[in-house]
Amino acid sequence: MPLIAVAANTAWNIVNYRSGLIKALIAAGCEVAVIAPDGPEAEAVRALGARFHPLAMQPRGRSPLADLALLARYRRLLGQLKPAAFVGFTAKPNIWGALAARSLGIPLFANISGLGAVFAGGGPLQRLVAVLYRRALRRPATVFFQNPDDRDLFIERGIVAADQARLLPGSGIDLDYFAPRPADRAAPRPFTFLFAGRLLKAKGVAEFVAAGPRLRAQGENVALHILGLVEPGPSAVARSALEQWQADGAATYLGSTDDVRPVIAAADCVVLPSYYREGVPHILLEAAAMGKPVITTDMPGCRLAVDDAVSGYLCAPRSIGSLAEAMARMAALDPAALAELGRAGRAKMEREFDQGLVHACYIDALAQAAIL
Repeated sequence: MPLIAVAANTAWNIVNYRSGLIKALIAAGCEVAVIAPDGPEAEAVRALGARFHPLAMQPRGRSPLADLALLARYRRLLGQLKPAAFVGFTAKPNIWGALAARSLGIPLFANISGLGAVFAGGGPLQRLVAVLYRRALRRPATVFFQNPDDRDLFIERGIVAADQARLLPGSGIDLDYFAPRPADRAAPRPFTFLFAGRLLKAKGVAEFVAAGPRLRAQGENVALHILGLVEPGPSAVARSALEQWQADGAATYLGSTDDVRPVIAAADCVVLPSYYREGVPHILLEAAAMGKPVITTDMPGCRLAVDDAVSGYLCAPRSIGSLAEAMARMAALDPAALAELGRAGRAKMEREFDQGLVHACYIDALAQAAIL
């Protein structure tokens, strides 16, 4: 029974986005060891049937000394586990975990689930990260990408070779868990737009809130809801901003939740005006799977989750005007038209983003490497 090490920068990431993959690997005859910082989700990892091995790290830290220490911890743990393969998610495992696996001769399978803020512009940090990725992911690693833009960028910059790269339909979506629920618009209420996700500035949260007054000035009765965990750091939306928006009546902050489905079900449309380098945003897959129309930006990753004017609308990144126009178009639709967008989104998820498609790609790659 081959042991597969699966690593991410948080146990939360594993539980929320990789649970199906872990179950699929176990069903294929593998033992799975999850490597991530300790946290409240550790028991949920074990409940999936996987072993959990806590590994301390600063998920978004930029200290070279801390990263070198992280490399040593990865190498020590992988040396003890001796897995048949290392499967990495998020930047730190895909660089430092991959380097450690390579040094021990462990076959490497990396998932580039978006490039984040570092690749949004140029600069020395981006060049350094590109060098680290190039060293970590050189042959014979198999590298999965969630959108063709990220894949092409890595190939063009010589970070990976074309024959290493494989394209996945995002993280996939559990179509049974994220299923449509009956809509309830019996009582008159505002048309509700929902932003749900990490509260980072580059996700377009401020642009989302700023679009509200433009719609209200046109006579639209709309409500803007924000769901997500407040994060530390200068790239995150400050709690004071959320409190001010709420005090001004601009938007309602709903806090965070372990189950986003009731919040999606209560909304009329899910909006993600991101200019962050996404893989394929999971919230857009969740919303579409539940039959909700979506609005997002014409950005790598984001644009893959919606067929413009069929299952939702695309808008220009960083443009409040373009976003407000898309939201106004959405709010003006009658219930039948909204339902048709939702049906198209659900059909797209069934056709293109079923998590079973993702799991099959991993199983196939492991089989080709003679690990399964």
